[in-house]
Amino acid sequence: MTELDTASGDTGSRATAPGPTGVETLLDVRPAGPHCYAAPGQEGLVERGFGGIVVGRALRAAGSSVGHGRPVHSIHGHFLRPADASAPTRFHVTPVRDGATVSVRQVVAEQRGKEIFLLTASFEVPQEGWAHQVPRLGSAATDPVDLPTPLEQVAGADATVRGWWTRLARLHPVDLRFEGELPRSAAHRGEPAPPHHRFWVRTREPLPADPLLHHCVVAYASDMMLLSTALAPHATMFGAPEVTAASLDHAVWFHGAVRADEWLCYEQESSWAADGRALCHGRFFERSGRLVATVTQEAMVRRRAG
Repeated sequence: MTELDTASGDTGSRATAPGPTGVETLLDVRPAGPHCYAAPGQEGLVERGFGGIVVGRALRAAGSSVGHGRPVHSIHGHFLRPADASAPTRFHVTPVRDGATVSVRQVVAEQRGKEIFLLTASFEVPQEGWAHQVPRLGSAATDPVDLPTPLEQVAGADATVRGWWTRLARLHPVDLRFEGELPRSAAHRGEPAPPHHRFWVRTREPLPADPLLHHCVVAYASDMMLLSTALAPHATMFGAPEVTAASLDHAVWFHGAVRADEWLCYEQESSWAADGRALCHGRFFERSGRLVATVTQEAMVRRRAG
């Protein structure tokens, strides 16, 4: 089995685990013509693609056409078709507006000539203004360095649960630490769980000081396990025979600069599910307690026919 992170403490060192390339490479896009960028398929992955990769790459393409000094402050995306992890993707960028302080870009992601994702991203010159923050990182939050690795946490679980964690480590080149039991573990026992959970995330490797890259990594991570909270009260999980699910739209608001190679706490919850859809929310906090991003996602969540 592959450990997600075998380093102890928080000295800035990273353990390198087998699996995909680092996040910086995973989210890289290259110029492929006027207002167009391209990203290769992921070798060895022929399954349905992870939406967070498409979101992060689309933001990278959008930001690459915006000058320095205008960090992204919001993205709104719509998933149009399932992504194929093994297929190359092209990102067509439309410069919608370049004002005195705000730039807006629209990005259409295509695979095999079909649109799979639509993103609108807004960038703004930072301004002085009033400041407040209502949501707080709870005082009960455990420091990530005091939490076990995921595979240490499930060491006593059966092979199915351990296998899922090993697959997670292969797919996502990030360190993860979970507070308490994940809803998936309860669902595996056939038990309901509250529609919320919290975990810590950072890249496995230090990243260069590129603000856009760090925001892209947060956008990538924002899609991780978010919709699991919608199924927790119903004692089931994604991948279960009776469940069919797909993300419909995804929005992230960035609240200033962030370092994605330092621990971020991601709080997730589902506030509503009905009519074959579910609404989920997330908040990223620095260890200091500063709110750095807010996330909302709606998905199709239905009982599989038959």
